[in-house]
Amino acid sequence: MTPQPTADPYGTIETVFRIESPRVIAAVARTVRDIGIAEELAQDALVAALEQWPRDGVPDNPGAWLMAAARHRAVDLIRRRENYARKLAEIGRDLETTAPPEEPSDPDDIDDDLLRLVFTTCHPVLSPEARIALTLRLLGGLTTPEIARAFLVPEPTVAQRIVRAKRTLATKNVAFEVPYGPDREARLGSVLDVIYLIFNEGYAATAGDDWLRPALCEDALRLARVLSGLMPKEPEAHALTSLLEFQASRTAARTGPSGEPILLKDQNRGRWNRMLIARGITALARADATATGAPGPYALQAAIAACHAHAYTYEDTDWKTIATLYGLLAARSPSPVVELNRAVAVSMSEGPEPALRLVDALATEGALRDYHLLPSVRGDLLLRLGRTAEARGEFA
Repeated sequence: MTPQPTADPYGTIETVFRIESPRVIAAVARTVRDIGIAEELAQDALVAALEQWPRDGVPDNPGAWLMAAARHRAVDLIRRRENYARKLAEIGRDLETTAPPEEPSDPDDIDDDLLRLVFTTCHPVLSPEARIALTLRLLGGLTTPEIARAFLVPEPTVAQRIVRAKRTLATKNVAFEVPYGPDREARLGSVLDVIYLIFNEGYAATAGDDWLRPALCEDALRLARVLSGLMPKEPEAHALTSLLEFQASRTAARTGPSGEPILLKDQNRGRWNRMLIARGITALARADATATGAPGPYALQAAIAACHAHAYTYEDTDWKTIATLYGLLAARSPSPVVELNRAVAVSMSEGPEPALRLVDALATEGALRDYHLLPSVRGDLLLRLGRTAEARGEFA
């Protein structure tokens, strides 16, 4: 069919590029072996679309058009390199006379490329901040100003992180590949952690006037869904997706009319998104079905979130199971924050006195000295025990 004019070609181009750019960059990176160059070639394809689509109309398959345009430019770049002959032998001599196909012969090739891109942007050689910025840029389709606004840092800071990250990957000769065996398990943890950090920054912002940044949560959830689809046999990928589905289901009920936070026990559960809860249950079932050993940290957190999701009222919550799950999580991934959450669950299942002993132990250790929820939890426990004066001091 002949491309048809559209009322807003520039808006269409922006939307298509945001959706398709990760796949385009991933496919081109496999050819040029450099993420920075691959992103530039994808941007070149975008410029070509901005020049042609408003004039000629948006093509029937805009994603394939962008892919073909970027691949043509990748081939042209390789032809211009001094080591053209060696590179040409690597990617196939027929590229000299044959244009790349508009669509891959095997759709799974694109998914394989995308998976390589995920593991490359989250490589441990990069700092956590650099991994987040590069992942949001290349996989989330966010611009540098959008990332800067999301994390409330200056645009030059984000731009420098992205440039340094791409330079580091190039100078360290990081392979554009999906690791296998123990290396994959080690790297997968980094990938999952980056996606979780992005979601948490949107779910409970660490700075700024907004308690929630829904767009950032949506980007992280989309990345988690993509990852679980690309790695169907990895239980922790499904578990993270499940956890984020459950957490996102409560978004509408977490803030009041003026943006103030609403505690879990006071939330209107009728506003919880039952579709996202159903998705979370399905993803958790996939995690359980693919697991071969003890549940991982994200599976345990998803199971805890599922307990909350299954309770139609706060009083119906299965606190005993939640306390048990937090105990398993503390053994699997020791953390003072996990212990504090376990203490809250213990207070609901066994009473405030045994929970207070756990919290006092945490206060003695000092790891949570500046964590505002420690005095908040301790004050609540003291209040429930009738120790009002001590509780007032903690709340103050």
